[in-house]
Amino acid sequence: MAIKAITLIVTVFFSVTLSSRLCAQQRQRKVVYIITDGISADVMENQDLPNLKKIIQAGSYTRMHVGGDKGTYNETPTISAVGYNSLLTGTWVNKHNVPDNAIKAPNYNYQNIFRLFKDQYPDKKTAIFSSWTDNRTKLLGHNLPAAGNLKVDEYFDGYELDTARFRHDKKSDYMHQIDEQVVRDAVTSIKTQAPDLSWVYLEYTDDMGHMYGDSPEFYKAIAMMDVQVGKIWDAIQYREKQFKEDWLIVITTDHGRDEKSGRGHGGQSDRQRSTWVICNDGRLNTYGQYFDLGIVDIMPTIAHHLNVKLPVAVAQEQDGIPFFGPVAVAGLKVNHISDHLDISWKALDKKGKVKIWLATTNLFKEGGKDHYILLAETAAGQQHYLADITKYPSSFYKVVLESELNTVNKWVILK
Repeated sequence: MAIKAITLIVTVFFSVTLSSRLCAQQRQRKVVYIITDGISADVMENQDLPNLKKIIQAGSYTRMHVGGDKGTYNETPTISAVGYNSLLTGTWVNKHNVPDNAIKAPNYNYQNIFRLFKDQYPDKKTAIFSSWTDNRTKLLGHNLPAAGNLKVDEYFDGYELDTARFRHDKKSDYMHQIDEQVVRDAVTSIKTQAPDLSWVYLEYTDDMGHMYGDSPEFYKAIAMMDVQVGKIWDAIQYREKQFKEDWLIVITTDHGRDEKSGRGHGGQSDRQRSTWVICNDGRLNTYGQYFDLGIVDIMPTIAHHLNVKLPVAVAQEQDGIPFFGPVAVAGLKVNHISDHLDISWKALDKKGKVKIWLATTNLFKEGGKDHYILLAETAAGQQHYLADITKYPSSFYKVVLESELNTVNKWVILK
């Protein structure tokens, strides 16, 4: 009995020791994403930006689009706050309900990444560094019951309201000074506090775009932004080296610019829709390498890095697909033909199965729950299913394709 007891103690000791070592080896995952306002992809690709190039060399650069699917139910204005909220929620404007910069009635039922993260990891820290207070108070819904009483742990914003410290001038030089302060705040916080999820917003580039269009002044502002991002990148590298953390930096923009002058945006021209994304991770999955990425793809990608599991109801409404990590299906198309729905998709993993769900309600929009009917379960590699919907007469359908790795959806609205 004594020998058995000793053996048990030794076994438990080594098990605990091994477990402790494995935990120590798992690096803490953190994300900082940066929105640099109003820079179309063609401009980014024609500037000499040494700091962004360093990040691209360590990871990846790919073009991206905003504006939803042109000419469809989810077509989305190419406007700043609209783009921010598409990134935050992983949905287009038909869902998140922010059609302009007024942000009058965001639909918080489409939860943003900050809320999802804090719900699952309440002890981890979030932060925002921004010239625009509305990013925190209206889009994130800081302290609002409708937004789940989300509390951002650290926030540095409201500088646009401080006209004594940042005197407003016609050339908008004050906006560059505000961005400089935002970057100083971000660098200090990252190096000392290391929030787990951070949003940095830089506005000056868009101001110069509106004022001067495609011009030396606009390009100079982008070069200034490159220096600012370089400081944040240095802070991240410091954390990774000193504390062995696993940081993902995501840099993007919210809209492109018009073709004629470069001053405007908001429409659906190719250049106004044309954006980009830079990450320090180059392990793009098949979706990231071969599909047309949208700004809505950033939210589920951040969720993947932070090990945030999207609740089923949230996943069913997601318009984005992660461009890192395993995914099985993409490119969902649904056409109404007589009493049938012609459903097709691209199988990125043909070995698994997919479930095809149908709902004829949109109760989720009002905070309710939609009743989904399982139409079929079939091989992902089949990539097509013709659904008979004579039993489900409606002028509105939600189709959800669920795989073991990810979920995609489309709406059908009959006139």
